[in-house]
Amino acid sequence: MPLATPRQQWLVGLILLCLLLLTRGQHFATLNLPSASWAVYFVGGALLASPLAFAGLFAGAVAMDFGLFSQGAVSDWCLTPAYWLLLPAYASLWLGGRLYARGHACQASALWRLLCCVLGASLVCHVLSSGGFYFFSGHFADASLANWLPRIAEYYPRSLAAMSFYVCLAAVLYSLRQGLALASREQRWQR
Repeated sequence: MPLATPRQQWLVGLILLCLLLLTRGQHFATLNLPSASWAVYFVGGALLASPLAFAGLFAGAVAMDFGLFSQGAVSDWCLTPAYWLLLPAYASLWLGGRLYARGHACQASALWRLLCCVLGASLVCHVLSSGGFYFFSGHFADASLANWLPRIAEYYPRSLAAMSFYVCLAAVLYSLRQGLALASREQRWQR
C-alpha cells in the first residue's frame, strides 16, 4: 500500500506534517480542530515506506512542542520525563499502519482489517502515552493502577474518535485517488 513514487511519498509526508502542526494541542488558537497526531502516525505508517518518515514526523512534533514552550506559548505541563514515552506510543501507531498496509486490499472486507489495526494500535498508544504521563510525569502523587484504569474510559474514546475521523478521511481520499487512477488507466487502454 505504500505510495509508489518518491514524489508521492514526499507530498504525503509534507501533508501529514502540516496536519500534525495545525492540529497538535492548542498551538494555533484560531483553529479548534481535534488533534490529528495519532492518525498522522498511523496513516504515515500505512502510506510511507521509510522509517525515516516516522523520524521526520516525530522530530517535527518535538521541535514544535519545545519551540513553543521556549517562546512561552505553551506551559511545561506535558514536558516531563514521561514526554519521551510518546516515541514508543507513536511508533505503535506507525507499526499499526505498516501492519495494515501489508494486508491492504481495495475491497470492502479490508475495512475490518483497518478497524482492527486502528483499535489495536491506538490502544497500545493510549496505554503508553496516557499511562506513561499518569505514572511518570510527577503530577499525580497517589498514582495507582486502580486510579488510572477509570481514566482510560474518560480519555481514550475522545482520542480514538479524533483518530478515526482523520483515518476515515484519509481512507476516503486514498480510495478516490485509486478510483481516479483506475479510470485514467482505463481511458488510456480505450484509446
